[in-house]
Amino acid sequence: MIRIRFLGTAAARPTVSRNVSAIAVQREGESFLWDCGEGTQRQIMRFGTGFSFAHIFITHAHADHFLGLPGLLRTMSLQGREEGMSIYGPAGTEPVLRAAVRLGVERLGFPVEVKGLAPGERVDFGDWAVHAFRADHGVASLGYALVEEARPGRFDVETARKLGIPEGPLFGRLHRGEAIEVDGRVVAPDEVVGPPRRGRKVVYTGDTRPTAEAIVMSMRADLLIHEATFGSGEEKRARETRHATAAEAASVAARAKVRDLVLTHLSARYAEAPARLEKEACAVFPGARVARDGLEVEIGYRE
Repeated sequence: MIRIRFLGTAAARPTVSRNVSAIAVQREGESFLWDCGEGTQRQIMRFGTGFSFAHIFITHAHADHFLGLPGLLRTMSLQGREEGMSIYGPAGTEPVLRAAVRLGVERLGFPVEVKGLAPGERVDFGDWAVHAFRADHGVASLGYALVEEARPGRFDVETARKLGIPEGPLFGRLHRGEAIEVDGRVVAPDEVVGPPRRGRKVVYTGDTRPTAEAIVMSMRADLLIHEATFGSGEEKRARETRHATAAEAASVAARAKVRDLVLTHLSARYAEAPARLEKEACAVFPGARVARDGLEVEIGYRE
């Protein structure tokens, strides 16, 4: 199961009910953060996600997306953490992120490595990876996508039995793509294993105007998390500040044929009454939702 927990959903500054940007991602026992706005460590405690993150991916070096790093790292150090951590950000932002790591912290009890990523690069984790893609925000900015590799097709147990294959290790070898021999006959994997099944994909745009890159990366994603700082009537403001409106975010989702759309990064004027943004998005992409702090989204396999 992939679990997405929204730790902060406000744009620029916190409000009474919303903290600034941070999203916790948990996949099959592994976890990481997308962005780390100020106060993220308290949101982690509030919503019970735990502090076991080994990787943090920062979309860009605006304070509401990375200024939570000093407090979070200090909290982890005071808890006795010893495991290392990697922090990623757009190439060129490494000096700012390293300064944030050192800010107000005399000594950490664990190593922290800061790495710059360029659009098109990826960080691999075995059978899945986090891909970086270009965002349009007026500064060096990235969006990120969790992308799983394709899974083996379904194993047809009944067909395997009819072919005289004994249950046990031979089933596993066939499912892994190996041919086997039974009673002098070679059995190929495709005789008992269906076509590969697509892995899951979750995309987070960070702060951005709608872009072709976001559409391509989000194509048929299980979940698109897109910023929606503004509502209708503020398109000019959105263009000037390199943000998106709710309707523009929904258009990206519709063009990419995603399964689910959740909007985040709300301007303070909508923070306490987000229904307008949700309505505007749903007119373009039915079923769109506006995130709230603490919202959890679970993503299983489609088949």
